[in-house]
Amino acid sequence: MQSFLRQSRVSINSRSWVCEAHLLDSGSKVLPFIVTVCGRVGSETPISCEYSGLRGVIVEETAEQHFLKHNDAGSWIQDSALMLSMSKEVPWYLDDGTGRAFVVGARGATGFVLTVGSEVFEESGRSLVRGTLDYLQGLKMLGVKRIERLLPTGTSLTVVGEAVKDDIGTVRIQRPHKGPFYVSPKTIDELIENLGKWARWYKYASFGLTIFGTFLIAKRAIHYILQRKRRWELHRRVLAAAAVKRSEQDNEGTNGQAENGSDGTQRDRVMPDLCVICLEQEYNAVFVPCGHMCCCIICSWHLTNCPLCRRRIDQVVRTFRH
Repeated sequence: MQSFLRQSRVSINSRSWVCEAHLLDSGSKVLPFIVTVCGRVGSETPISCEYSGLRGVIVEETAEQHFLKHNDAGSWIQDSALMLSMSKEVPWYLDDGTGRAFVVGARGATGFVLTVGSEVFEESGRSLVRGTLDYLQGLKMLGVKRIERLLPTGTSLTVVGEAVKDDIGTVRIQRPHKGPFYVSPKTIDELIENLGKWARWYKYASFGLTIFGTFLIAKRAIHYILQRKRRWELHRRVLAAAAVKRSEQDNEGTNGQAENGSDGTQRDRVMPDLCVICLEQEYNAVFVPCGHMCCCIICSWHLTNCPLCRRRIDQVVRTFRH
């Protein structure tokens, strides 16, 4: 505790905290506010642990039954089951030598941990009748494991929370409606340093996710642009090829009356029936229902409308020409 908190609310990253616990009383006019209090745990009515003999203000006792269980494979596997879970708490405070500040709801605070006071294993009795019954049920009782966890008196803690006064004027530290709530054996400087590390990790993670998101958006946009460009090029080539095809058909119709059959056969050999899309393969696909044949089977897979009449293509039928 190094300087008195004069602001009504502060962040944990602030270096201002309560200098002495008795100064909380002098700041009663501005209560509640966020404070940091350091001191040793104390209580008027501490709890005495049954197995360890330690005295604490929060005590948790658990009992687990350990046993061997016979599985379907015919082997024995170790397992456990919770028999008892009990928790006790008495009113407690932090004392820095100048005053006391009671702490409420510490179990839900960040950084709160309980010390293991004792861990005892009680073996099960070797009764013949009990052992036979358990064996028939596919069990072998090993014993009971009892664990005591507690917050011992005299422990140094740092509490960051909201300072309020109850109806009788007692100052207490509790979870704020908005803001941090820490109950930790670490000092305030260690808490600030730890938060700084997490803040840096979050910063790096957000930066990486931003880059990754930008990459995904740019990739999708480029793919969309290239796809539109390919469609436009295909459409342009289809229209140009269709115009050439119509022109050739018109010329053939005009010149067909003046030419004989042998000339037509020779022209067919010189000008093969090429696909109007790729201009490389001979057309061998018939569009249904219009019946036009002007594209190869490969280019036909990429079309939805006939290049000649613009009717929708319901089916493409491959033909084999001699």
